[in-house]
Amino acid sequence: MRRPNKDSQARLSAESLRLVGSAQAVVQAASRYEERYLERSLDGLLQKVLKGNHQEQIDAALNHLFSNDLAAYDALMEAVEANSESMQLELEENGVAVKYDCILVVAPILAWTRFSIASGAIPADLLATLSMHLQAHMLADGAKLALSPNLYSIDQMPRSHGEAYTLTQRLAQAALKSSTLSPSKKLPEAAPFLADTRYLIAAVAVPHGQPFFRWQMAQHQANFAEVKKIALEAWREQALPNLGRMLPGCGLELLLPEAYYIACREADKAIRPVSVRAAVHFITHTLGRPPEDFCAAIAGFGEEMSEGQVDEYRISFLIKDEPQVVYGVVWPIYGMDEEDAANQGLSPSGARRATVDVICNLLQEAGVTDIKRYSERFAPEYCDDCGTPLFVDLDADLAHPEMPDDTPAGGAHLH
Repeated sequence: MRRPNKDSQARLSAESLRLVGSAQAVVQAASRYEERYLERSLDGLLQKVLKGNHQEQIDAALNHLFSNDLAAYDALMEAVEANSESMQLELEENGVAVKYDCILVVAPILAWTRFSIASGAIPADLLATLSMHLQAHMLADGAKLALSPNLYSIDQMPRSHGEAYTLTQRLAQAALKSSTLSPSKKLPEAAPFLADTRYLIAAVAVPHGQPFFRWQMAQHQANFAEVKKIALEAWREQALPNLGRMLPGCGLELLLPEAYYIACREADKAIRPVSVRAAVHFITHTLGRPPEDFCAAIAGFGEEMSEGQVDEYRISFLIKDEPQVVYGVVWPIYGMDEEDAANQGLSPSGARRATVDVICNLLQEAGVTDIKRYSERFAPEYCDDCGTPLFVDLDADLAHPEMPDDTPAGGAHLH
């Protein structure tokens, strides 16, 4: 999604200008060797900025390039993410300094429930068990691992590239020293959703130039896809029963542990259909009605300045023949969705239709077959009192979702 042009070259700091120039130079490289040299130069600039936690300098450079040079924007964003989720450290072994490559890894957990989804400190015995299974099933031989002693919600994850860099450094050093970090006591409260993602975060360290994951090892590269599939199946089989201890009353699905940013993006995409199914399950059980007693309305929402772009779909649930929206789910649209659509040759309107078709299919599979689609785009509005998104009713008016007055107490939020 394009950002508004809030900056200009004249307003950029000297450090931001250097980042802009370096990113543009990478894009204009005429050979692979030249590109690698320029990437190393950009990496050096970014490591200084990240170490000083000067996120504003990175953001200013990204905003400028987003408005003026999308190719350089992509190059800078890729470099920022790479440098905040990975680094090189040295460890003295037998009097010799050995260089290690380190990367921040996330193992996403999709969870859904009618109650609450836990987060926070992981018991020491569970932490040791999960570390053992990650090491045994996912990591390459010789890899060192440090698993964070916290189970994170999205609200508790690093909120900037600088924070991600700091976490990478702390966990990478723990991996090299075979030490364990203490659970954080300052994590914010997790928002109460019925379907949400939880994250195990770890650092993996390997001798310089060696593979991180089992399927990247030389003997597995010829059939890496099959080895990756087997590794994921083994991780799910071993980790699910253990994670059930910390996430009681939840349905769980484990995604492939991968590098920090790609794993988070895959989790963002994967939780959307889970949220739709969880919503239908919740309203049918809470209100004691079968799915066919409900209807749904799907509407696209986007800012007025975004020239027809849909930023999210809001799915309204109503009891048939009753006007009130009883529940709502938000289906956000990400940049990777737009890229996938473009790769499939879909126009923006075609991509919107395809997304709505996916949502409709999920609703129908869950038993809600009376579905209204709105072709017009709505401006995103929220409740002034509680911040809840407003959803479209069957008269195309925006409404606050409210369960009937006689609904049993204790329902969780999902929006």
